[in-house]
Amino acid sequence: MRTEALLKIYSGVVTAALCVMLLGGFARDKGRVTMDEINVHRINVVEPDGAIRMVISNRASFPGIFVKGKEYPHPDRSSAGMLFFNDEGTENGGLIFGGHKDKSGRTESYGHLSFDRYEQDQTLTLDADEEGEQRHSGIRVLDQPDYSISDLLTTPRADWEKFVATHPKYHARVYLGRENDRSAALRLKDAQGRDRIVIRVTEEGTAAIQFLDESGRVVREVGAK
Repeated sequence: MRTEALLKIYSGVVTAALCVMLLGGFARDKGRVTMDEINVHRINVVEPDGAIRMVISNRASFPGIFVKGKEYPHPDRSSAGMLFFNDEGTENGGLIFGGHKDKSGRTESYGHLSFDRYEQDQTLTLDADEEGEQRHSGIRVLDQPDYSISDLLTTPRADWEKFVATHPKYHARVYLGRENDRSAALRLKDAQGRDRIVIRVTEEGTAAIQFLDESGRVVREVGAK
């Protein structure tokens, strides 16, 4: 009986010592986990105060639009990817991608990286798109209006069309890329988004520089016609 009691005491002491070592080890590495592989639907990266800074998500769990930490439904977002958020919890860019082949064999593929203006939409984008035989890829620089996008998001959805029609619109200012006709082009635009200088090299290698007026008429051209 005495031997059995000693074994129980010994077992208790060893268990207690093991717990102390394990808990001490966890305390030193508090909040840090190392693993080789993880399967996850969505990851939210947040600041110590809980403010959201980045989301990595599959398509099914992809978030809507965030403005100052509040989420609003997105009208047509259905992609996997990543969203970036500023110091105030407002979306200010992201990366989305996808693609598939339908039953008829028609292919679709896309990738989009963008950075937004403060409380507005994208001002710099990198895009690659394929829809059947149509393919283009390029960089765009855009001007966005001055109103906050929260003004639109807090408007009843039924009034969105009226809101857009009565507020300033965005305009592209620069495009550089490969267009659907297989040409490579640089398009410089005015504040209304109209082409004013177009530098183009066609698929066959013909090069030209065009100067256009505000109506889109070519007023001067340098290169083969």
